[in-house]
This record gives sequence, C-alpha cells and structure tokens, in this order.
Amino acid sequence: MFYSFQRRLKSTLVYAVLPILILTFFSCGSKKDVVYFQDATNFETLVSQNNSQTKFKIDDEISIIVSTLNPEASVPFNLYRRIGESGSETEPSQVSYLVDERGEIDFPVLGKIKVVGLTPDELRSLLQRRLSSYLKDPIINIRLRNFTVTVLGAVNRPGTYPVVGEQVSILEALGLAGDLALKGRRDNILVISDFNGAKVYNRIDLTSKKAMESPVFYLNQNDVVYVEPNKSAIVESVTDRRVSLYFSLISLAITSYLIIETRR
Repeated sequence: MFYSFQRRLKSTLVYAVLPILILTFFSCGSKKDVVYFQDATNFETLVSQNNSQTKFKIDDEISIIVSTLNPEASVPFNLYRRIGESGSETEPSQVSYLVDERGEIDFPVLGKIKVVGLTPDELRSLLQRRLSSYLKDPIINIRLRNFTVTVLGAVNRPGTYPVVGEQVSILEALGLAGDLALKGRRDNILVISDFNGAKVYNRIDLTSKKAMESPVFYLNQNDVVYVEPNKSAIVESVTDRRVSLYFSLISLAITSYLIIETRR
C-alpha cells in the first residue's frame, strides 16, 4: 500500500509541476524587450528638429523678478510678503503669480496680463516692452515654480518629481524614477498631457532612435508618464497565481489522500 501511495504521489507531482515549468520557460524575456535605441549605429549623428519649449498653462505658478541698476525703482514691480508673527521683523519672501482660469496673472502696476500659451522668453519680451515706460533697461528673471512630472507603472521608483529648469526629456524623467524596471515595456510608453483641461494621450517607442523626434520626447509641466508591464511580467504574474493555486491543490490532495489512507 505504501509503494502504491508513492507512485500516485509522484504522478500527481509530475502533472502539477510540469505546467509550472512550461509557463516559466515561456515567460522569459529577450534582449529586444529591454534595450533602448536598438537601431542606432556607432558614430551615427542625428540632428534633431524637436525643439520643445515650456508654455504656461492655467494654474501654473510663475516667479517673476524685476531688477534694474536702481533697485528702488524696481520695487513697485515685485511682489513680496512677510512671513512671521505680527509685529516681528522678518525678511520679505518673493510671491509667485498664479495663472487664473482666464489664463492671466495680476501684475503690479501693469494689471492683468495674458500669459497662457506664452513661453518664458515671450513673456520676458512682453514685460520688457510694457515696463519700458517705467524703467530703464529692466532685467526680468522668470521661472516656472510648479514644473513636475509624474512617472508611474513599471519603473523602480514611481512618483512625482520636481524639475529644475525649463525643459526635461522623457529619458531624464525616467532617470529620476530610477529607470524602467527590467520587465517594463519600452516600446509603448504612454504620456498624458493636460492643456488647460484637455487631456492629450501620446505613445513613444524608446527602442527606436526615432523616439527623439516624438512630440513627447520633451515633457511639459505636470505630464504623466506611464510604463506598462511587458508580456514577460504579465505571464509571470499569471504564473505566480497559478503556482500558488497548484501548490494549494497539491497540499489539499496530499492531505486528503493521507487522511483516507490512514482510515483504511
């Protein structure tokens, strides 16, 4: 009876483990799944015409500092606030301008200025023209304060990251997130952009050098980058669930068989 039990147990294990091994074999990835820019050759020179510039949107926070050779003359054109308890001496803090739902900012002396859709350089030129009546050779420093990108999905450190500067590429954003996970799909990355309430969806293939010509190679403020898992990761996930189920069934079958045999 013991030897009969052994034969039945071995047969059960073979039929249970074989599907697991087959699924594991077919879940293996390939080099084509993980290599960037696979069609780029040695010493190849590509001249990119993809010159993306940051443009201001509704709800952006813009820092604008106006200065001249005469500091007192530029004071009325800068917004400051004091942070501290009432009556205490504190250093003034620069105030950012919020782009309202009409796409405007309320600038000191000049009043409402339409900024939505303008680049920092365009806004700088506009302010220089408007301020020329009040100031001589004004120097205007403009910075977008809320430039962030969000990277989700099959990356090593998903999250929202602040961007220093006026431009960030999708490669730099993925670098902030610790690069794609080994099982992240590189040929179909989704970029979700928001243009004043309208969502725009684009996909980019980072396995090809043509990715540098994509309209989303350079990201806009508040863009969301989503990396979906590749087939290997999906199969592995299914395999893990099936392995767990198989072992539960095997354990249940062995336990039931032992109970039946001991009662005979």
